[in-house]
Amino acid sequence: MTTPTADSSLKLHVSLDVANIEQSIRFYSTLFNMQPMKLRPGYAKFDADFPPVNLALQEKSHCCLQGMSHMGIRVPEINQVMEVKQRLNAAGYKTEDEMQSSCCSALQDKVWVKDPTGFHWEIYVFKGDLPVEASRPSSACCVPA
Repeated sequence: MTTPTADSSLKLHVSLDVANIEQSIRFYSTLFNMQPMKLRPGYAKFDADFPPVNLALQEKSHCCLQGMSHMGIRVPEINQVMEVKQRLNAAGYKTEDEMQSSCCSALQDKVWVKDPTGFHWEIYVFKGDLPVEASRPSSACCVPA
């Protein structure tokens, strides 16, 4: 991946399944000293500069609560997504493209890959927020089947 400049939008993305969205919002608001920048029913997103993390929270029922949903790297340009995809494919890792996807109340172009343990990673470009009515429910959000 091309080395980013200090002011780039390159950030670690972590998506957590949580049992109680309100309690989780209160905790992460205190931890990051900020309010979420996006709220939807059963969903919240923090886009913190320090630490440089894009944290998504999805409320799940107890039967489906798994903690870590997925991790990702947000990059500013699609060519960086394609660079990582090419590098992973050349090393023998299978990737899955998901372009023009509506995920977590946002429009994104991304590539998915699983690490050897089975953790899902996405490398993605954020293209813009979607209105509430265009967003998928959080139970359908993000990780490919």
